[in-house]
Amino acid sequence: MHEPSRLPWVARLVGAVGERIIYALIRLFGCVVRLQDAPWLAGPIGSDYIGDRPYAELAQREGLEVIRDSREGGLLSSLEVLRGPDFDPACVDDRVRDFYENTARYELDARARSFLPLNVGVWLLVTTISRRVNQLTFPVDALESAAAMKSEIVLLRDGGGRTRYTGWSRRHTDGERVIYTGFYMTDRIPGCRSPVVKAVFPMPGGNATVFLRPAVNGQGQLELLSQGTRFGDPGFYRLDKLDEDTVRVWRVRTLVEYLRVFVDPDGELRCEHEVRFWGLPVLTLHYHLRRC
Repeated sequence: MHEPSRLPWVARLVGAVGERIIYALIRLFGCVVRLQDAPWLAGPIGSDYIGDRPYAELAQREGLEVIRDSREGGLLSSLEVLRGPDFDPACVDDRVRDFYENTARYELDARARSFLPLNVGVWLLVTTISRRVNQLTFPVDALESAAAMKSEIVLLRDGGGRTRYTGWSRRHTDGERVIYTGFYMTDRIPGCRSPVVKAVFPMPGGNATVFLRPAVNGQGQLELLSQGTRFGDPGFYRLDKLDEDTVRVWRVRTLVEYLRVFVDPDGELRCEHEVRFWGLPVLTLHYHLRRC
């Protein structure tokens, strides 16, 4: 893995300054929350360096077994766990459902597109802060995104064989840089009547948690949107751990993610992942999902 010491000193310096700015923003715009009052915010916390360490670290803390490169399992045990007044999983195309329930059986190719002027900020974030901790190093140019990416499902099971957490690890083909180390689950939040998808990405001393509201359109396409107006709505939440039961939380209202998983006219399974900031496009990822 790219340990911080292996990065150029300028990148390490800029990354360290950038991290301090982010934590200052969390202190400025965040609020202190007790997890017993908002259990939906609880999630894996990272140590100083991320890479793929959070899986082993969480397993050690909670006495779980880690199963790497699992050939079974999906991001969700079943789409039925999302059923609610605002979402009927029976309307989702069976091929889209299969991807979420059997993600371990799929390979992913991706193409990335970033947009001026915000792509400059994305490039700085990825090449300094993200690579410094080896987490959220999204492809920032065509060369990086043209090749296949390694996709790995990681299962964390208790002594009874029950899956407690499902991890999704994505790496660049160099095998060292982590695109992301994430944990996927479902939860209920105050701002939604139906369960939502919860994705947790450990960061040093905290995490980035995204809550996505599911929807299905008339073509059986699954849509996930992290947009809301109030604390407790779907959205992007940046957490900083203060103690075992207390976190400082910054809900970044201006950052919105939208995913659409669908079958194209040629019968190929695809996903479009859009990131917007202040309503402006930042990054779009186009995935080709192939069952193997």
